[in-house]
Amino acid sequence: MLGDDAELTAAVLAAQDGDETAFRTVYRAVHPRLLGYVRTLVGDPDAEDVASEAWLQIARDLDRFDGDADRFRGWAARIARNRALDHIRMRGRRPAIGGDETELTGKPAESDTAGEAIEALATDSTLSLIARLPQDQAEAVVLRVVVGLDAKTAAETLGKRPGAVRTAAHRGLKRLAELIGEDPESVGALDALPPQREPQDRAVTSATVTHMRPRTQKDM
Repeated sequence: MLGDDAELTAAVLAAQDGDETAFRTVYRAVHPRLLGYVRTLVGDPDAEDVASEAWLQIARDLDRFDGDADRFRGWAARIARNRALDHIRMRGRRPAIGGDETELTGKPAESDTAGEAIEALATDSTLSLIARLPQDQAEAVVLRVVVGLDAKTAAETLGKRPGAVRTAAHRGLKRLAELIGEDPESVGALDALPPQREPQDRAVTSATVTHMRPRTQKDM
């Protein structure tokens, strides 16, 4: 485990021990990816509110988490997804990109850091292209490419098999390439996507846990 993953793992462990600066580091590292995922589920107007609710739960339940950077991203994505589904049910409507709630259990994402790529994915033009994918492919692409989960972690997050996640992500990226070909103004959008990430051998480290006060968005 090198680079960003090692730093994120260390920050998560420090945050569990009550380090507020470490928690802000975790938030800044994970939030852009998580927000992109939430946007895929609920649409742009409500994404910030749903993501905020997710982070409040993450802060509240952090002392229960045990694992490394990859597992933290999957855990955070699962919380965000549950908050998004709650929001969809409360509003009495389906996800912004189509499909019903039962379809939301099938798509992961592979990717690694690259801040520029994450920013590119957050643009309206790129998200609008992803929004045109079938629901399973759209969520697969976002989870694997934006959130940065490998197929195994994404599958665990969604309750799917890794093979199904890989297939949905592959089909989604292929369809994105076709959509970009149909829209000259979108050329280059697919190049902004980080490469899909393969699972690595991970050593899960237990943390000494202490309780912290609930954090707010202001703290982050």
